[in-house]
Amino acid sequence: MAVKIRLKRLGAKKAPFYRIVVADSRTPRGGKAIDELGYYDPTKDPIALKVDVEGAKKWIGNGAQPTDTVKNLLTKAGVYEK
Repeated sequence: MAVKIRLKRLGAKKAPFYRIVVADSRTPRGGKAIDELGYYDPTKDPIALKVDVEGAKKWIGNGAQPTDTVKNLLTKAGVYEK
């Protein structure tokens, strides 16, 4: 089972809101998640980003692969080093 750290889209039409979740790579975008690590709201100014840093490090240590977008967000949150 390949585990990914990715975004789960919520919110209304034209007003997206995302949760950063750990999920099986075969589940749909809005499907069931294994764990929730935080949220990302690009509609706010400045953007709202909250990440459970310890949880993210734990999942990455266990082999979960973040998507490119989530990797950028985790870098902003201080999980990854540039």
